[in-house]
Amino acid sequence: MAQGKLKVKSKLPAGAKTKKNKGKAVTKRPNAPVKSKTAADRNKMKSNVSKMVNAAAEQQIRALATNTPQLSAAQQRVASAPTAPAPAK
Repeated sequence: MAQGKLKVKSKLPAGAKTKKNKGKAVTKRPNAPVKSKTAADRNKMKSNVSKMVNAAAEQQIRALATNTPQLSAAQQRVASAPTAPAPAK
């Protein structure tokens, strides 16, 4: 079991002065070298490119699927041929 007094946070007296922050802690150099792309940025760019390519491919496939292709002569004969009646059970 822990023994001893609990820590009590003390408050500053009413007349005490506090320190003020003087601007930014870190300053940027205007002539700093350009940082290379991180792995996360590269992966995000790759996923965006693959999404765009997949969307374009899907659009092309949908356009081909919605256009009704013309049947060849043999396919038309098969489609218009009479079918045999189903045998009665």
